[in-house]
Amino acid sequence: MERSVTHRFSAKLFRMPNYIRAAVPGASYFFTVALAERSGSALVQHIQALRKAFQDERQAHPFDVDAIVVLPDHLHAVWTLPPGDADFPARWRRIKASFSASLPAGERRSSSRRSKGERGIWQRRYWEHLIRDERDLQAHVDYIHYNPVKHGHVTRVADWPYSSFHRFVRQGALPADWGGEAVDDVQAGELDLG
Repeated sequence: MERSVTHRFSAKLFRMPNYIRAAVPGASYFFTVALAERSGSALVQHIQALRKAFQDERQAHPFDVDAIVVLPDHLHAVWTLPPGDADFPARWRRIKASFSASLPAGERRSSSRRSKGERGIWQRRYWEHLIRDERDLQAHVDYIHYNPVKHGHVTRVADWPYSSFHRFVRQGALPADWGGEAVDDVQAGELDLG
């Protein structure tokens, strides 16, 4: 009897996880989306292509970008979807595909990606977090804006050009010298999701 219990337990340890995404229509979500090559810098090198991918997707399938920061190898964003709509996975799929199609081929690709005819620009998975309340939203927006400082790209939040921080300043929501504080307790998806 003990052997069967151990066997069942072992099978659960090695089973591929089922990724279940939150699906709340009209909700706000925090995302971390990363390049496959975490030492790359394609996102900032090709920022116009990324902006166009977002613009095209927002025009075809509207959603609000509440906050965003684009770093060389990953980005963080908070989106709010329209009422009755929870389909952020399709939006991310199209944004990633559009951006990838705009870049010249030549990136390293695993045999799995080659066999499926996939590009090797993005990590296949991404982190998503359903925003629970105003406090959670503020913590994630602060995390987004402080991220370039956290990663050592700049010493002041205002010095990073690829951030919604500048929109917040223009709208009077934050002072230009806002430094923020590192938000260490936010589960913000600094994960290697393969």
